[in-house]
Amino acid sequence: MDVVQELVTSSDSKLVLLVMDGLGGLPHPQTGKTELETARTPNLDELAKRSSVGLQTPVAPGITPGSGPGHLGLFGLDPVRNLVGRGVLSALGVGIDLNPSDVACRVNFATKQNGVIVDRRAGRIPTEEGARLCQILERITLPGVEIIVRPEMQYRAVVVFRGEGLGADLSDTDPQKTGVPPLPVQARGTDAASQRTAALFNEFVRQADQLLAHEHPANTILLRGFDRLPHLPTFAERYGLKSAVIAVYPMYRGLARLVGMQVLDAGHEIEDEFETLERHWSEFDFFFLHVKPTDSSGEDGAFDRKVQVIETVDRLVPRLLALHPDVLAVTGDHSTPAALKAHSWHPVPILLSGRYVRVNPWVEKFGESDCARGALGFIHASDIMPLMLANGLRLQKFGA
Repeated sequence: MDVVQELVTSSDSKLVLLVMDGLGGLPHPQTGKTELETARTPNLDELAKRSSVGLQTPVAPGITPGSGPGHLGLFGLDPVRNLVGRGVLSALGVGIDLNPSDVACRVNFATKQNGVIVDRRAGRIPTEEGARLCQILERITLPGVEIIVRPEMQYRAVVVFRGEGLGADLSDTDPQKTGVPPLPVQARGTDAASQRTAALFNEFVRQADQLLAHEHPANTILLRGFDRLPHLPTFAERYGLKSAVIAVYPMYRGLARLVGMQVLDAGHEIEDEFETLERHWSEFDFFFLHVKPTDSSGEDGAFDRKVQVIETVDRLVPRLLALHPDVLAVTGDHSTPAALKAHSWHPVPILLSGRYVRVNPWVEKFGESDCARGALGFIHASDIMPLMLANGLRLQKFGA
């Protein structure tokens, strides 16, 4: 990527990265087709016929990525070397300006019965309910620490500890499964700052359980993704791009803010996001357009609902194409098969459209099977940005 940065040159080309979160899937047992292959996608299929398609690996073969690593790879960063805690992304996404010494973590409102977790997402409570519960948690006081609690979306929230002598090398309380008790926050190292901070977060959870004891279904919290604000190169520094993010879910706005993208008001629905793209088309070189419900449908095991989300995006694709982007990449940050109800390690379909791409004459549909035979082949997610830049004539020749 250092080579790419050295080769960047100016151009007036417009680039769009359309990410359907959790796009990749697994075949339905009755049809043998994935969610993407099942969906009626005439616009994406026609686009695939005149594009390059392939499969991309977000982190490495066999590795199941979280949303943070999955997107950082798409942004051209090594997701292993640039691992960022979910708390930082959530905090940035809801507009908290983090100090370098702050410690942030993601909060899940959850349901606990007889000491064990029975629902890690508290029935996906409405965002308004989550906001009310955050106000309750802001009553918590701890010695020497300012506590900031903000709602993110539905059952998700973020908490930031601000004070002196805090450490961020902490383990999660979320056991990532039901039927077991929450875990205690523990310092993963021996430094005194993290040990002190672990004790503070455990006291925060204890007080939260007291305050939420009579709430239903959100009567407890799970914490994960502790971290501090890192420094990452921006899209302007690395690629010479004036970039913007259009995303409904705050965490993805946080990811984009981390690499210097301007956050645009995305509204609430997928249609709103495409309207935002149209409205701001003349203002930016690069747009990151994020669609979340593909992922949440997969996590819920809702095969048919994930198909419907993909079909909704397909109906909106002509509006994007009418803007005449010079380069368009369509992919996901990872796979979320409904069959697994979770993120998975499976490679993700990718479509790369532009004037200078190599077309796949044998491709009939944008789906896993056709992409496995595509001209792009099997690539790493971090290869996507250099390919977009090259096809937008934004990279000079390497060497004499």
